[in-house]
Amino acid sequence: MGLIEEAHNVKIVGSGNQTIVLAHGFGTDQSVWKHLVPHLVDDYRLILFDNMGAGTTNPDYFDFERYSTLDGYAYDVIAILEELRVQSCIFVGHSVSAMIGAIASITRPDLFTKIVAISASPRYLNDTDYYGGFEHEEIQQLFEAMQSNYKAWCDGFAPLVVGGDMETMAVQEFSRTLFNMRPDIALSVAQTIFQSDMRHLLSHVTIPCHIIQSMKDLAVPVMISEYLHQNLGGQSIVEVMQTNGHLPQLSSPDVVIPVLLRHIRYNIAT
Repeated sequence: MGLIEEAHNVKIVGSGNQTIVLAHGFGTDQSVWKHLVPHLVDDYRLILFDNMGAGTTNPDYFDFERYSTLDGYAYDVIAILEELRVQSCIFVGHSVSAMIGAIASITRPDLFTKIVAISASPRYLNDTDYYGGFEHEEIQQLFEAMQSNYKAWCDGFAPLVVGGDMETMAVQEFSRTLFNMRPDIALSVAQTIFQSDMRHLLSHVTIPCHIIQSMKDLAVPVMISEYLHQNLGGQSIVEVMQTNGHLPQLSSPDVVIPVLLRHIRYNIAT
């Protein structure tokens, strides 16, 4: 196993001809795909990995400067694909990883046949003529809360984002993976994500994109899916699900898994 594979806890399962990469969002790790993997493992070769900074990765490998922009993560994705000699893949990205995959596809479009984006947003902050869902003050308060008492912040943030109470299995799961992150790393990652603006790059994404979104999502307003559809450079398709929360693959797998399977198997161009 190469250094990159080891650092990102890369796991390969299944042995199909087509490769699917499953990329998780902020505060989770590859375990967020546990409901999806069993449905794909017989037909595809699956690559799972952890983004640098996830609680399952070695914090010593986290380079604060490299990961101050999403480009650092995009280069990691390309490095993993190169090390595993992947010719092309279907990239399934959740939340920030959908944007990371999009950035990677601009640099190396040959590596991607399509991107399936779940709960994706090019910008979280509101702007003139753009509704991202958050005001600057709200984001600053979020950062301050993370700094003052990380555990308390996790306990409050998890139910809001997942859309449920602390009794819910999905909330407990997200709370666990969130709390596993080292607090200073979690803050740095959150700052990179919430302060990022990928709107100017969307037109350069030429890979077909399948945009999947919850009707109700605290982190990503539902109209963002239409914004992506209108501004991406290649072909795209949108599906809004009657689900609640930012991690629907964890909180509503019975609804989300069939949707994901359909988009993984379906090509827009056909």
